[in-house]
Amino acid sequence: MNQTILIVDDEKDIVSFMKDSLEDEGYTVLTALNSDEAELALQRNPDLIILDVMMPRTDGFELCEKIRHYLSCPILFVSARKSEQDRIKGLMAGGDDYIEKPFSMKELKTRIYVHLRREHRLQRTTYQVLQQKNLRINFQAYEIYCFDKQILFTNREFKIIQFFAMHPKQVLAREQIYEHIWGLEATGDSSTVTEHIKKIRSKLQQHDPDTTYITTMWGVGYKWEC
Repeated sequence: MNQTILIVDDEKDIVSFMKDSLEDEGYTVLTALNSDEAELALQRNPDLIILDVMMPRTDGFELCEKIRHYLSCPILFVSARKSEQDRIKGLMAGGDDYIEKPFSMKELKTRIYVHLRREHRLQRTTYQVLQQKNLRINFQAYEIYCFDKQILFTNREFKIIQFFAMHPKQVLAREQIYEHIWGLEATGDSSTVTEHIKKIRSKLQQHDPDTTYITTMWGVGYKWEC
């Protein structure tokens, strides 16, 4: 299955139970007991996030709003708070679903499956050919055109652009890009991302000097301005 789920909840027993149950389904499961641990885990670019509402310091609603600056993956709230106002607040904060505690693992697994299936379907239908500013990106053919002239990128440069294009207007940390493109088992250093982005910028500027595609957010990462 090779899909990664991040569980954010301050109740260790619940986290452990959900983790074991989801791993039995073939998912890779990351866990975090608070917002600080969650923000570190986000660098692993999970495919779906299960987020508790009531946590110390930063609650789930606030954390969800922060996550939406980085990731567009499905976020499922789980909470003992059952009011309509809380469900609306969760959805308005950027959540995709709201599940009341206590819940059955069968229901949770079904909702996870449905959201991941929808996400996969959207990516397949939406991102085969994508037009952003003056670029036309063909993800199947690994080709990028600017004003109908092809720009030649290396395989890794193309994958970086693809990652950016699928997360427009989101700030992506250098480490996050490195882990997504090079993989967790890579033995290099995330500084190589900077060099690759320099080359990408240079090629884009040669064909479209008046348009900014990649903005550096100093001390944070990079943002695709499309």
